[in-house]
Order: sequence, then structure tokens, then C-alpha cells
Amino acid sequence: MQYQQKYRAEVDLFVKVLHRVAASRFVTAFGGNAAWKLEEDLILITPTQMYKGDVTADDVVFLNFSGETVEGRRKPTGEKPMYLKFFRDRPDVRSVIHCHPPSVCAAAIMNDPGFLMRPYYPETTTEVGPVPVVPYGQPLTQKLADHFAPFLQKYNSFVMENHGLVTMTRGDMYWTLLTVELFESTVDSMLRALAAGSLKELSREAVRDLSEIMRIRDLPLFGAPGVNTSLEKLYFP
Repeated sequence: MQYQQKYRAEVDLFVKVLHRVAASRFVTAFGGNAAWKLEEDLILITPTQMYKGDVTADDVVFLNFSGETVEGRRKPTGEKPMYLKFFRDRPDVRSVIHCHPPSVCAAAIMNDPGFLMRPYYPETTTEVGPVPVVPYGQPLTQKLADHFAPFLQKYNSFVMENHGLVTMTRGDMYWTLLTVELFESTVDSMLRALAAGSLKELSREAVRDLSEIMRIRDLPLFGAPGVNTSLEKLYFP
């Protein structure tokens, strides 16, 4: 149990985040999963077929980048190929959460959820960024993982068509959870506004000014380092 002992604080936070995701009803039954890159060749990941509210420290799994279990008594999530692709293609990313928040999942089955790519609130614009829709792929398959390829370098959050949400950040699991919660709240407001009328987005000038907020708060641009040149160009190419 060398990794359990070495990363006890991280394991405890990981479990805490899973329990909060479950308590928020962002997952049901065996749905959802998460992973946290702890070392260059070590990933902490959720076990398969467990309700996230029931996961304990003894249930988590440690993988290497070959996908082999190096510690843990359970099998890792079947979405392992997806996480291995994320960490290989985005070495800047530290933690990832896949879950099924109700409002985001409603957008995932809309014919045109293009509004998720536009700026509406300052916090969401600077902390979540545009969110593209990744074409549907069967869960637990390499094909699903491969569908992320056109989007991975430019964005940090993704709506999986007819499925759910994936959010990744350069922060720890708690920071990624807060990003998920912010996005779910934003989409809930968007859907309410659409039901009542139409959406009013931030102007180009407003988005340009938000770049200063990102500088003050030391928030990195979304996507892999160097891929995007400015917040303004990300929303107004």
C-alpha cells in the first residue's frame, strides 16, 4: 500500500470530491468517474461499477501510463482508455471529472447546444471557457476516447453528445469539481432563459476586458499551453 500511504491526503480529497458529486446528484447508480495525475507515470482513478457516494479510500485504484494497475484491490473504471488519452495528449492537465449534471445532460440531448460555446457570465467565461460538443461514441470504447481528438488541444470542458460532461483542469480534484459546479449552474440558467425567451451574451469588448481579470487572478487560458493566444480570439475567432 505504498501509494495509499504516500498520497493519503490526495486520496482523502479524491474520495471527498466523489461523495460531493454524488450528493449533488451529478451521478447516479454506477455512472461517472474521475482521475488525478499524481506523478508522470501514476494516475489515481475511480473503481468500476461503484456508486461514487460509496467509494472509500480502500476502493481507489492507482494506474501507470500503460494502463496497468500498480496498486488497488478493485478494477479501474472502464473509461480508462479515455483518461489515458487525456493525460497523454494534455500533459498540462492534472485532474479530470466525468459526470452527468442534469442541466448539462439536457443540453447534451439538444439538437443545437451551440450556446455552450458563447460567453454569458464573467466567471464562466474566465474559468470554464467555451464548451464544444464531442460526437457520440459508445461508452467504454477507444472510439469514444478518439472522438475527443479534434477538441482536446483547444478546450478544457466538453459535453459528450447524448451522454454527459467531461471537465479537466491543471488544478487538483477540488478545483475541477468547482469548475463542474460552476458550469452546471450556468447551463441551468441558460436553459431557464431559453425557456423564457432568448439569451443575451457578453460583448466582444466585455470579453476582451475579462482578460485583465484572468491576468490578475493568474488564470491560464484554456487548452494546451500556447494553443490559444487570447480569450477574445477564443470566443470571437
